Amino acid sequence: MAKKFICSQCGQIFEAASMPDKCPICGADTSKIQEVKKKGIDTNGNVYTFVYASVMVIVVAFLLAFVSSALKPVQDANVENDTKGQILTALGYDKASINVGDVYKENVTDMLYKDGALVKYSGKFNTAYGQLIKDGELHVFVAKTADGKEAYVIPVTGRGLWGGLWGYIAVDAQKEKVVGTYFYHESETAGLGARIGEREFQEQFVNRPVFGDNGEVALTVVKKGAGDDTFLVDGITGATLTSKGVGAMVTEGLSQYKDFLNNK
Repeated sequence: MAKKFICSQCGQIFEAASMPDKCPICGADTSKIQEVKKKGIDTNGNVYTFVYASVMVIVVAFLLAFVSSALKPVQDANVENDTKGQILTALGYDKASINVGDVYKENVTDMLYKDGALVKYSGKFNTAYGQLIKDGELHVFVAKTADGKEAYVIPVTGRGLWGGLWGYIAVDAQKEKVVGTYFYHESETAGLGARIGEREFQEQFVNRPVFGDNGEVALTVVKKGAGDDTFLVDGITGATLTSKGVGAMVTEGLSQYKDFLNNK
């Protein structure tokens, strides 16, 4: 890196890689030449670059943390509202055309099935139920469908081809038939497994019975065209593993609520 030098004989400033033997302008010897020292921080040095980069990283990290913290209440409210919208969709409501918060408050009550009875849930609203169900905390949403009929909504979770699956299954007041569903995914393939989120697929479950003649949950998903049984819903062509995942989620999810569903 070039340095700056000044000659006291001719007063000229010049650049060189190191102390020259003589002034390139007037020929004065080295004794007449002095290096020009830079004042302040050397912005071309490695130390400056490292310090500058470190400060910028800290500042950016602080700003991101601040923005994330400031927006978290809004983000949490949006996730809660979306979850309530999913429950309402299973009940036949069009969440895009309603005030989700108001309709949910008027028509849905979050309950727990505990010791053979439904008790009101008074805790914080949950937006995920997989771990809760594993821990034995069985949430049941007592509700009214879009056409005013009594129904129960049960949360279910599972695993697809690339990630988690979840959904809500609404059954009638007699707990015998499905009146609506909502399914979605974490990262299924667009145009294939992701189609479980489409109403065309979900509406296949409507009016199908939950239990078979043996008293066990029989509702599930099979390969398209594999059977025409009342309990078998056609899977999605080209998305066999995702379809199996939904089938397992529905059958196993409802089975976890078997005692509730059989308790008339």
